[in-house]
Parts: sequence; C-alpha cells; structure tokens
Amino acid sequence: MDELDSNIISMLQQDGRASNAGIARQAGVSEGTVRRRLKRLVDEEYIHVIAMLDPGKLGFRSEALIGVTVEPDKIDRAADDISRLDEVTWVAVTTGAFDIFAWAALPTAEDLGIFLRTKVGTIVGVRRTETFVNLTVKKRGFGSGA
Repeated sequence: MDELDSNIISMLQQDGRASNAGIARQAGVSEGTVRRRLKRLVDEEYIHVIAMLDPGKLGFRSEALIGVTVEPDKIDRAADDISRLDEVTWVAVTTGAFDIFAWAALPTAEDLGIFLRTKVGTIVGVRRTETFVNLTVKKRGFGSGA
C-alpha cells in the first residue's frame, strides 16, 4: 500500500459514495488508476465496503457495549456464538478484565435485559457480563488512521 492508496482510502472515509472520477480528480490520477487500485484494495481485503446503519433511526434506542468473561477454553467458541446473534454488530476477543467485547443494539432497555439473560447469558462458557449502556454515541464509523 502506498501514498495513493492511502489517499483513496481517506477520500472514501470522508465520503463513502465518492465516485472514481471524483477521487481521480482530487488525487491527480486517471479514473482507471483509481478503479484498479480500489479493486486491488478490496480483493486483498485492505478495505471493506459496507453500509453503516444508525440503529437509533431504525428504532433501536438501547445500544450497549458488553464485556464478557468466559471460561478460558471456550473463548473462541463463545465469541463465534456471540457473533451470530442478530442484535450484535461488532465482536472482539481482547486481553484484560474481559475476554470478549460486543456491541449490541436493541429497541428498549427491557429488550436489552432479556437479550443479556436469554441469549448472551446462556452461551456455553460465559461466566459473567458487564454492560455499558450508551448515553450518546459521538462518533459512528471509521475515521482516518483506523
């Protein structure tokens, strides 16, 4: 990855709908160059093109970061199981006080409680959870340097 690739990625982070022609103009290269570079960046999985939803606009008023402590020999399985839950949008296996962090969005706080008890809490190996309910989300997405 070189400086042109970084510039293309930066422009897409600012405007995910930027056209190849617009990026090419800003970068001072041909549209074909941008098209080839983007294809390579996607094919080699340097970047992933996604549509990021705003859960609040879809009626999901309760978003939370969930710290999960798991039996050591079951961490990967538990992370995979959590990843398959529809309510969860992001999962990471970590070091520190929690083995796994997950980001979830649900319609209400009551739904969040039910989700924690009936879905996350029943996953094999889960010892405990600690839930950090979001009061406000100040940034949603990925900025430069992500």
